[in-house]
This record gives sequence, C-alpha cells and structure tokens, in this order.
Amino acid sequence: MIRCLFYTIISVLFFACNQPEKIRSTELRGVWLTNVDSKVMDSRENIAEAMRFLAENNFNMVCPVVWNKGMTLYRSAVMDSMFHIPIDTLQQSHDPLAEVIEEAHKYNIAVIAWFEFGFSSSYKENGGHLLKAKPHWAARDSSGKLLTKNGFEWMNAYHPEVQQFMLDLVSEVVKNYKVDGVQGDDRLPAQPSEGGYSDYTRELYAAEHQGQEPPQYSKDPDWLRWRAEKLNTFAGKMYDTVKSIDKDVLVTWSPSIHPWAYEQYLQDWPAWIKEKHADLVFPQHYRYTLDRYQTLFDSQRPAHVGLTEDVNIIYPGILMKVSDYLIEPDYLVQALKYNREHGVNGEVFFFYEGLRKNNDQLARLLKDTYYKKPAKLPVKTKYTQQ
Repeated sequence: MIRCLFYTIISVLFFACNQPEKIRSTELRGVWLTNVDSKVMDSRENIAEAMRFLAENNFNMVCPVVWNKGMTLYRSAVMDSMFHIPIDTLQQSHDPLAEVIEEAHKYNIAVIAWFEFGFSSSYKENGGHLLKAKPHWAARDSSGKLLTKNGFEWMNAYHPEVQQFMLDLVSEVVKNYKVDGVQGDDRLPAQPSEGGYSDYTRELYAAEHQGQEPPQYSKDPDWLRWRAEKLNTFAGKMYDTVKSIDKDVLVTWSPSIHPWAYEQYLQDWPAWIKEKHADLVFPQHYRYTLDRYQTLFDSQRPAHVGLTEDVNIIYPGILMKVSDYLIEPDYLVQALKYNREHGVNGEVFFFYEGLRKNNDQLARLLKDTYYKKPAKLPVKTKYTQQ
C-alpha cells in the first residue's frame, strides 16, 4: 500500500512538472489606441498590423478611440442627423471601429470603445461645430463665458439634450458593433468645477433650492456635491442604458485620480463603483517617476478612496508616452512589479505608439518579463473566448 502510494505521488509530480507552459490564469493587459500622434486608425492595413502586434506581445484588451474632436471614428447616424458629419472627416473611406473589432477578435483581444472627448465640444475652437449648431448646449463659467479649461471647451453636462446626445452615441455603438465594452474617461462623465452657470443649470439649481442662486464660489462644498451627484446619476444612466441593450457589454471608466478628479472635474468615481455602475475602472495613474507612481498607487487603493478592500475591478492606467515623453524601461518593469506585489494583476497603457518606439523596445521588454505568457482577462467578455 505504501509503495503504491509512493509511486502514485511520484507519477503526479512527474506529470505536473512535464506539462507545457500554460497561460497565466488571469491578467488585464490593455492599451489605448488614439487618432492623435498615431496613424494606426488611418487604414485597414495599419489596424491589422497593430492588432497582430498586440497579439504577438500577449495583450488582451484594446481601447480604440471612437469619439474625438467632436466626431466619431465609426459611422454614426446620430452625428449625421444632427450635424451632418457621419464620421471623422479624415476617415470617410473606411470604418475604423469596425475594422479594429474584426482584426482584434481574430486574436481574442477584447475591444472597448473609448469615448475620449466625452462632454467636451472642442479644443481651442470656441466650441467648434457642435456648439455652433447647438449654442444652448454650451457650459458657462461664473462670468457667463464659455466653460474652458486647459484649452478644452465644454458642453453643459447637466442639460438633458446633451446627456441624451451622449447616450445616443453610446447606444448606437452597442447596438451596431460587436464591442466587448464601452468606456468613459476624464471627460465622461465630467465637467470642470468652474462651470455650472448656464441659464439652464442656474434654473435647475434654483428649482431644487427654493429659488436660491448657485454659489459664485465654484468650489463651495455643497455646490460641488450637487453637481457631482448629477454626474453620478448620468453614470448610472449610461450603465443602465448599455445593459438594457446588451447585459454582456462591459461599462468601463478611466477617470482622473481621486480626490483631484472630484475637486477639479466633479468625478466621484468611487460612488460609481459603490452604486454598481462600473464593470472595470482604470484610474489615470499618470506620473513621470517611479516613486511618484508608487505614492499615487498607494493613495488610490480601495480603502483610501472610501471603498472596501475586496473591490477588485480597479486597474491603473500607466502613462507610457505623451508628446516627447517615453517611460524609462526600468520604471516600466518596476511599476508592474509594484502592481503585482500589491495584488493588482493588470494595467492599461497610454498609449499604443509607446510600444513601437526604439524598435519596439518596450513591447519586447514586457514580453520578456511580465507578459511572457498569454493571459485570460479577469472578466468575461461577449465576443472573445476568454
């Protein structure tokens, strides 16, 4: 009996040690795909090559921009009917979103449609074509001027027509495209806290405050809370709208960091998680040095933002490239090490072109270290076999 048991144990150990390498159980490995400082979205050939590259380097999620500069990167009946611009004027010969989906799904890469521009209307264009056609959609600051922050001009996120417009854009993507998810970011839902002074919003506030005018001080705590709650309600509407169309499509968010996001852009994203209006959240942990990244990472842990420790849907966004900045290789590896040591198995990189710099140096580094084996996503997706 003892001899049989001994040989059984030896056989089990031998079998286990001689199995081929399996994929890592679950990790989220995502990247944002932009139409700024990148030519990937410009042609089917570029898109196909990019998806093949991501698959070869063991990524499993891509977040392509579908709403930027007041235009869509897909064929939009909503934009056509309201503004006679059915698709980004530089992409009229093809449908970038449809092509990303088809090419990404060949490799079981999940596609999350990223509504990057959110409630902003334009960048240094005095409202652009959206507010030219719909001037009553404009957000206003306390002096009555068009709400502008860091060059971005804004629609009024509290106006029901503006909210319905955004919900209609999201809805047609979910209805017409085989996306695995949709995503709002630091502009959806968001509104610079200097705003809230349009006639519509003033009247809405007065109706809910016995005729009182909103405080002139834009950072008044109660005024911040009132506006943030309106955006919280919208987050719930967007979540419910998506799920009513297809319950299996993920709703994801990529907000700024807490509490800065709340104070500056009225984004109370911990509340979106508490109220179960989020399937995944990718806070933008954008820092230029490792020590600052680690400090920020610690400050955004669930317990530090008012959540319970068992929340496991938060994965950091890591700044890989912007303008002339490119993350240092050692910083990249150490950031992923820090994530894994703290039980966070995944991240999303901003953005794709950083992987291709210096003869694909950073992509090769990831594959040599933390992305050595393929991995399943930690969430179920509709159109990929995870």
